[in-house]
This record gives sequence, structure tokens and C-alpha cells, in this order.
Amino acid sequence: MTERRLADRDLRADLVAAVRRLDALGLNRGSTGNVSARGARDRSGFWITPTGSGAGDLHAGDLVWIDRDAKPHGAWRPSSETPFHRAIYVARPDLDAVVHVHSVNATALACLRRGLPAFHYMVAVAGGDSVPCTGYHLFGSDALSQVVAAAFRDRHACLVANHGLIAGGTNLAHAMRVAVEVEALCETYLKALAAGEPALLAPGEMSAVIEKFGSYGKTRRADSA
Repeated sequence: MTERRLADRDLRADLVAAVRRLDALGLNRGSTGNVSARGARDRSGFWITPTGSGAGDLHAGDLVWIDRDAKPHGAWRPSSETPFHRAIYVARPDLDAVVHVHSVNATALACLRRGLPAFHYMVAVAGGDSVPCTGYHLFGSDALSQVVAAAFRDRHACLVANHGLIAGGTNLAHAMRVAVEVEALCETYLKALAAGEPALLAPGEMSAVIEKFGSYGKTRRADSA
């Protein structure tokens, strides 16, 4: 087996594990949501979960390869949301994984057609001082792909009106972390809204957070040098 095939076999196994983890965490249920990742050796295409498959039914061999011309290859039809996954990869060459969930709190906020403002410093996990909410468009449509790609221009996540949450990352683990954190932030924000209007951090305060996030967790301890 070639190195490329070995790498992609591991990647597909990681994608299946991610789907099952999202289900276990309650971020997805049944066949809702979808996950994708660029090829381990061929970054011109990506692997994506098939349509209508639940976490318990999914196996690595069920994943569908979408090539550079947007043509699917595999035994099953790809997710109906494949167009916006592809649009994100085209718009953001630095992102290698996309996670889409219908998690309860993010979806509730999206149904209010509200994004996340700078009510908590961890909003910066999505790459800026807010998590935007796109307008509503039919799932799987070109119009939806366009607004999602625009929202991802300088962010790692967005809410989709009356739909759910999309998160991206430089790898699958990163995309998963963003999805989990944004869902938790949506829960906190909804609870804060129930009590009143949350105080927002100033742009300068969020800029300081974003700058600090650039090195957070990456500095070796002085005594380990």
C-alpha cells in the first residue's frame, strides 16, 4: 500500500471517529450534519461523509472523494451540503477540515438569525471578535455556498440562519475544537440573553485576546529548553 493510500486511510478513519464523537456529544443526531477533510496527499480534493448516514452506520469505506472538478467518487452519494464545503476550501486554502452540525444551542441562535458578538473573550476561537450569522438559503444551494464562503473570509466559524453551525480548522482536530467551543458559547449567550443584554468587550479588548491567542499553548516552558 502506497504512502498516500495509508495517509488517506488514516484520515478517513479520523473522519468517522469525528462523526461518532459529534453524535456522542449531542451536537448531531441521526443523519444530520456532515464532516469533511482535504486529502492527506492530494489537497486538491476532499473526503466527505455520505448523505443520509448516521454515526452508527458510517464506515471509512463509505466516505466520498470529491475531486478538483467537484466530481464525487465512491459507492454512495456525498452529503447534500458538499457545495458549501467545497466553497470554503476554495475561499480558504489554509483550512483543511470542515464540521457542520445542527447542535441545539447554535441552531436556536441561528433561528433567531443572530450571530455571536464579543460577549465573551472565547469568541476569538473563531478567528475574530464575532461569529457571524448568514442569511437563509436552501440547503445544498449555490446561494448558501456563496454566503458561507463570504462568512469564512476571515473567520473559522459561522452560524447559518434557520439551519445550524459550520466550523473550519487547519486540521480535523482544530475544526472539532472550534465547533464544540462555539456551541458552548451559543449556550452561554442564550442564557445571558434570558437575563438581559450581555455587556460586550470593546474592539481593543478583543484585539488583545486575538493577539494572545496567536501564541497561546505554543510556548515551551523555560525549564524544558
